[in-house]
Amino acid sequence: MKKTILASVVVVALASPAFAHQCPGLMAEIDTALTTSTADEATKAQVMELYASGKAKHDSGDHDGSVADLNAAKELLGL
Repeated sequence: MKKTILASVVVVALASPAFAHQCPGLMAEIDTALTTSTADEATKAQVMELYASGKAKHDSGDHDGSVADLNAAKELLGL
């Protein structure tokens, strides 16, 4: 039983940095897409709100929330 719990803790600990490294890549995709986007200003404003929220969540360690916000921003841009 102890081995199972220890293995679970190790898996979770190793998975967290993977989510952390995904956030900057998503932000870079959004930055690039915004330079060529034909979306209207209201959509771009929504994208930037989600981007800012995602960045703040990333900086505070909430990588799951960050990925969710950044993916929602990408969806608005049609990515």
